[in-house]
Amino acid sequence: MRLPFCTGGAAALWAIFALSFAHADMVGHGGPVRALAISPDGEGLLSGSFDTAAIRWSLKTDTAEQVLRYHADAVNAVAFLKDGRMVTAGADARIAVWMPGRQQPDRVFEGHRGPIVALAVSPDGALLASASWDRTVRLWSLSDGASRVLEGHSQNVNGVAFTPDGKSLLSVGYDLTLRIWHLPDGQPEVVTLPAPLNVVAAAPDGEIVTGAVDGTLRILTTDGKPSGEVAAGPTPVVALTISGDGMLIAAAGIGGTVAIIDRKSRSLLRTLVVSGLPVWSIAFLPDREKTLMTGGADGRIRRWNARTGDPIGSNLSGTPADPLAAYAGDRGADVFRACVACHTLSDKDVQRAGPTLAGLYGRKIASLPGYRFSDALKSMDIVWTPETVARLFEVGPNAYTPGTKMPEQRIGSAEDRRALTDFLGRATSQ
Repeated sequence: MRLPFCTGGAAALWAIFALSFAHADMVGHGGPVRALAISPDGEGLLSGSFDTAAIRWSLKTDTAEQVLRYHADAVNAVAFLKDGRMVTAGADARIAVWMPGRQQPDRVFEGHRGPIVALAVSPDGALLASASWDRTVRLWSLSDGASRVLEGHSQNVNGVAFTPDGKSLLSVGYDLTLRIWHLPDGQPEVVTLPAPLNVVAAAPDGEIVTGAVDGTLRILTTDGKPSGEVAAGPTPVVALTISGDGMLIAAAGIGGTVAIIDRKSRSLLRTLVVSGLPVWSIAFLPDREKTLMTGGADGRIRRWNARTGDPIGSNLSGTPADPLAAYAGDRGADVFRACVACHTLSDKDVQRAGPTLAGLYGRKIASLPGYRFSDALKSMDIVWTPETVARLFEVGPNAYTPGTKMPEQRIGSAEDRRALTDFLGRATSQ
């Protein structure tokens, strides 16, 4: 490429500087980046974070163009509309529709009774679908805000996507089911899969891809028949995206890696090592180079070449120190490893999705300063002790602490529960 007004070594230096600037990590969130969306023209990116804010970025300069502050809790899902408007949805059960440049949303959709965790826009741009932990899916008219409730899931609904022709809506949840809602009547086909489901996506040809807590992608035909599966990694898949041409699938896990999969051959091509912390969000850019954007628990948004697996620009490669390295061989630490994605043991570490556990025992539930707890938790009279923590994991958060934002999980072994509570006693009192 010829650079005007530059010659020789000066031109080379200018080019190196320009490229490094254009592809710097995007840093601006004060918490994990939970959601990413690419603008229709491919020049903008919208991110949502546990810090309760959304940011619109320029992909030309990697700079923040607008900060959207409205939600009272984590922004779990974001989307662009065809006309350039933006949509954000959060753990506060609200959906906000924004015009570029405005400081407050133009419209707010309310109706869900639990955190909203996923959004999808219909191919014609007329409908918005939302998935919630209130066990429902809602369809919203973007012209007048009218909504319709789709019921049937028996546990949290985690993912939602429209089919390419717009004639069906896909939803997945903890209840192990994929539901194919035929529109406009909304009658579903129900497909039961082997593991709880976190995410779903539809390829350009209509093929369905789901991601589960067992780290496996399960691929189905347009009518829900099994068509193959791929092991993406050893940890739950929490984000999923398909390249615009349908060739590549990217699946992110809480272990800090992203699996790049060839959809046609059902084969794992490579694994991107992003960090030792969860990768909560991913999105392909609409380019021939297969550029992948990732949003992580460290608050950074990074670029990757999905074809080669190489980071682009100032991405940080490698993994940070294992936060549990000092407890190697400790059974309680091994049980706690599933909690590292959301909780720190020290109040000196950067906050993750959940509150720090430093000084846990003896603390009343929902009393930690600086963290936004749900009103349901604030009204409870629980004090954290080895006994109450053990009970939490014996019956599950939904039963013991209704209204919690904590994912449903149980520890069936009494021995493992005791090992965990003993470990927390040692690790959180320092």
